[in-house]
Amino acid sequence: MERLCHRFRIAPGTEEEYVRRHVEIWPEMVVAMKEAGYGNYTLFRRGLEVIGYCECEPDVATCQARFAELGVGERWGAYMEGMVLDLVDENGQLVRYEEDWHLD
Repeated sequence: MERLCHRFRIAPGTEEEYVRRHVEIWPEMVVAMKEAGYGNYTLFRRGLEVIGYCECEPDVATCQARFAELGVGERWGAYMEGMVLDLVDENGQLVRYEEDWHLD
């Protein structure tokens, strides 16, 4: 299992809608995430800044590949278009944090 921590921002003025869409997250999105191997997925928000954390089985790359095959993420991305900012870097990769330490 590999842990993933990433960050992004949401557009100013979209806070309430962003929260509403996550309270009402699509059931097929949850199923696809679990099928892809994501677990213990949590989003933390402070103002416009969001930190995401999850556990990927067996690793991040495998989960991302499986999830992409399922197609739900692409539709979710379109649904969140204009609301989510700076999710990926100039190479199209998630803006990730490196894990330096962990306590079980």
